[in-house]
Amino acid sequence: MSASRSDGTIRVGIVGGTGYTGAELLRLLAQHPAVQLVSITSRGMAGTAVDRLFPSLRGRVGLTFVEPAAAHLERCDAVFFATPHGVAMSQARELLASGVRIIDLAADFRLRDAAEFERWYKIPHACPELLAEAVYALPEAAREAIKRARLIAMPGCYPTSVLLGLLPLAKLQAERSGGSGRGHAGDPVVDWGGLIADCKSGVSGAGRKVEIEYLAGEVSENFRAYGLGGHRHHPEIEQQLQQAVGRPVRVTFVPHLVPMIRGIHATLYVRLQAAAGEDLQRLYERFYRDEPFVDVMPPGSHPDTRSVRGSNIARIALHRPAEDLAIVLVVEDNLVKGAAGQAVQAMNIAFGRPESEGLTHIPLLP
Repeated sequence: MSASRSDGTIRVGIVGGTGYTGAELLRLLAQHPAVQLVSITSRGMAGTAVDRLFPSLRGRVGLTFVEPAAAHLERCDAVFFATPHGVAMSQARELLASGVRIIDLAADFRLRDAAEFERWYKIPHACPELLAEAVYALPEAAREAIKRARLIAMPGCYPTSVLLGLLPLAKLQAERSGGSGRGHAGDPVVDWGGLIADCKSGVSGAGRKVEIEYLAGEVSENFRAYGLGGHRHHPEIEQQLQQAVGRPVRVTFVPHLVPMIRGIHATLYVRLQAAAGEDLQRLYERFYRDEPFVDVMPPGSHPDTRSVRGSNIARIALHRPAEDLAIVLVVEDNLVKGAAGQAVQAMNIAFGRPESEGLTHIPLLP
């Protein structure tokens, strides 16, 4: 599969561009120096100019929404799916056969087990034979695999924050285990069976839809937990951590809805065991020192969500209130680093472009 066309251009199509994630993809790709936006689909908005639905794109995007059958996606180099779960897998075989790279922002290819997917998403998987090929595209953990990937599965917004907050400890565990899943004395680095991820998200994480519980009068001046009976991002988090650690992992994951539009704040509680003597600040700084979109903040910092609004940056801060306890704080913009921005980052890697290309926006303040 070629990296890009002879002139370096990447011809891009977007399936399902009417939601918040689709709007973010349009905003980022319209400014990308190597991207040519050639098609964007929507059954409900077919025939409508993109800048009529999103006036912020006036003068920047001249496309009109088209029916999927009229999009000629097979002519693209990459197709982004900003769609509900189940759409990408229905078109994957045909697009892959045409040599198109698929970048799916939904969950169709995140879970390795088709039965697990069906359990959480309540639909049968249309192409389970492709699950083993799909690359779970968290750039900080899968850069080399993304370079070779035809089928790129983008992480969910919550998993991105949790995984970025725990990957340095997972790497430490793997190093001490010598790849066997057991430490030098058989002890884990941390209590991998007792991780707690206490996460908060802005209302845009629920998507661009009309439901009573997401109306301004319901969300404003309110704060609540949800998904305690099981959240779809839970198996994704545990799957990726177990792969990184090499031993069973159990995460208590509690998401909350907060009265803001965009942003995620993850507070991760980690009981330290064999890692008690580690300088965690140094460990995290070393792990992320070459990462363009992860900022490990000075000791004692308290990152806030507005410090990353509109950017592809995740900020991490470490606290150690006791010798055997680490608290890891992670903030990100759920629509950018948690979705569209990270997808563009993966596209850059897959097509041999500079990884930060089109993504160096400074966060918005206030």
